[in-house]
Amino acid sequence: MNKKWTKAEIAAAIDHTLLKATATSEQIKTLCAEARENAFKAVCVNPCWVPLCANELAGSGVLIATVVGFPLGANSTAVKVEEARRAVAEGAREIDMVINIGKAKAGDWNSVRDEIAAVVHASKPAIVKTIIETCYLTQEEKIAACRAAVAAGAAFVKTSTGFGTGGATVEDVRLMKETVGNAAQVKASGGIKTYEDAVAMLEAGATRIGASAGLAIMKEAEARM
Repeated sequence: MNKKWTKAEIAAAIDHTLLKATATSEQIKTLCAEARENAFKAVCVNPCWVPLCANELAGSGVLIATVVGFPLGANSTAVKVEEARRAVAEGAREIDMVINIGKAKAGDWNSVRDEIAAVVHASKPAIVKTIIETCYLTQEEKIAACRAAVAAGAAFVKTSTGFGTGGATVEDVRLMKETVGNAAQVKASGGIKTYEDAVAMLEAGATRIGASAGLAIMKEAEARM
């Protein structure tokens, strides 16, 4: 570790996440309460929970992030656009969108870029985090996906849905940051469960951490203070 990260610094980078299909309204309310109490940057939930989160987090300063084209990225562009537009109207301020992974694997980067751009436009004034699902991509494809996201105006590139065959790695975060430079930020997500995991991602260049283990990370951070 290159620096001593404070609890507040780590909390301000965490998107407190609950994307399970079995999540209930009471669990979402608990997620929001935890986010307020720990001063997390955002909650990240499925689209159906955005109105509830908007009510629970009103005036708190905690942002609402939701997912679009999740988790496969295989929806039509029109569906992703409408999903994003509706989520923003209901209170989302960040849209975590899965790219069309099949088109990425086929090298159809113009289509990938154009779809991201359409979602970016539909999401305004909310920002878009582009999930490239690194576990399915080669090194060259990860670079190309990041470049497409930047060209389309995305604010972030994001490693993973957490539903693929692998999550965030330090190597991928570093590569993504080197690729986007200052043109976008990097969100690391998928399998980040400990304080050490979170700090490793931040030091590799991530500015946001997607994690369902935010409370455990905070407990470890506090123990180190």
